[in-house]
Amino acid sequence: MGKPTGFKEYARELPQDKDPLVRIKDWNEFHDHLPEDKLRSQGARCMDCGVPFCHSGTLLAGMAQGCPINNLIPEWNDLVFRGLWREALDRLHKTNNFPEFTGRVCPAPCEGSCVLGINEPPVTIKNIEASIIDKGFDEGWVNAEPPAKRTGKKVAVVGSGPAGLSAAAQLNRAGHTVTVFERADRIGGLLMYGIPNPKLDKKIVQRRIDLLAAEGVKFVVNTEVGRDYPAEKLRKEFDAAVLCGGATKPRDLPIEGRQLKGIHFAMEFLHGNTKALLDGSKGPGYISAEGKHVVVIGGGDTGTDCVGTSVRHGCKGLVQLEILPKPPESRAADNPWPQWPKVYKMDYGQEEAAAVFGADPRKYMVTAKRFLGDAEGRVRAVEIVRIEWQKDANGRFAPKEVPGSQQEIPAQLVLLAMGFLGPEDTVLAGLGIERDERSNAKAEHGRYATNVKGIFAAGDMRRGQSLVVWAINEGRGAARAVDEYLMGRSELP
Repeated sequence: MGKPTGFKEYARELPQDKDPLVRIKDWNEFHDHLPEDKLRSQGARCMDCGVPFCHSGTLLAGMAQGCPINNLIPEWNDLVFRGLWREALDRLHKTNNFPEFTGRVCPAPCEGSCVLGINEPPVTIKNIEASIIDKGFDEGWVNAEPPAKRTGKKVAVVGSGPAGLSAAAQLNRAGHTVTVFERADRIGGLLMYGIPNPKLDKKIVQRRIDLLAAEGVKFVVNTEVGRDYPAEKLRKEFDAAVLCGGATKPRDLPIEGRQLKGIHFAMEFLHGNTKALLDGSKGPGYISAEGKHVVVIGGGDTGTDCVGTSVRHGCKGLVQLEILPKPPESRAADNPWPQWPKVYKMDYGQEEAAAVFGADPRKYMVTAKRFLGDAEGRVRAVEIVRIEWQKDANGRFAPKEVPGSQQEIPAQLVLLAMGFLGPEDTVLAGLGIERDERSNAKAEHGRYATNVKGIFAAGDMRRGQSLVVWAINEGRGAARAVDEYLMGRSELP
């Protein structure tokens, strides 16, 4: 795998991102690729480690350990090292329908489980992956491949995020006639409207959608199943359906002052911004951070996206609230390899905010106590309080307020980015789908069949809010389950 002594000879190296003060002036992607000779050297760092954990795709301590779609990482690292890019692309596509997405937005649990990462910086797996697929498109190696014959079976896919698109791609490959329903005006789900353009250029998303359309997948936009399109009609017109609507019900913060104007869920803000960018005009759903003090509540990826977007709008000030403690600089004793490393890092949004305002915008171990408004009913400030994590009567850690630690911070825009509770009710209720204890569609992982014959569920709608790679894993798995249901057997991977 790679060069036997490469991990000793070459240090981990990533391409230099655009300067934060430069990149915030536009909405373009800011990541780049290393020149080919350096990419080959990075591929050479992949060890002949005997038992690679990078592609294992299991859960450990509740988090992904290795690649959930079982990418053949050591194989394509070796092929890149040898300059065999076409062969590397073929290996990459064996397990991953959309490496141009995962190579940009996946948090790379593969790197957290890299064997070299035990005592050295891990292999640059994510950057190599993106480089392989981008070279494939540049060289004209990625083209539409319609199935040689059709089975005569019709399958509906509800939702066009990564789970829905991967299910559609695989089912179409098997020869079924696939129709994807999307309630938004563009295909892509959170890939289109949930992830800002600097992280994932929408031309890249559209390029793959156009390929799927050329392969025969039908797309229907502005159509919400269960509202615009009767759920029962879905069962009558299709031989099977896969529900991939995501976990789109946002977690709210019902504290005093929540009714004030200027307090929005993160996805309202991000969706409206990307739509305005793509439409070339600011429609009624657009929310501006320009000239405002912004408070982002939530420390995950969505919160980071709100930070980066607010900075590009030209916000006056920015604070990001995080209820958890600040992570350590290196792995803690209770967070050993190959678990996902829970360590401190500056993501792109925090880097940009720090460049503009002089410091990481995150405040750790604080929570919002109430929102304060002005005479016009608009939010003007957030009262925050420091917290400590203490064990409750059941031995579980719970946040406790620190007496006298209240502080008022200015805010004319508050963005709630605290995650998602589960799927919305419309399509599940319309089809009579049973739910699990977390309100997700009840369907066993690996089988994906719901209680309604011919209806399957995958992605965040089945498992809850998760990573893009888990969505692709489930979309592919559900496609195989549907294919077996329709044909009695399946040759899909």
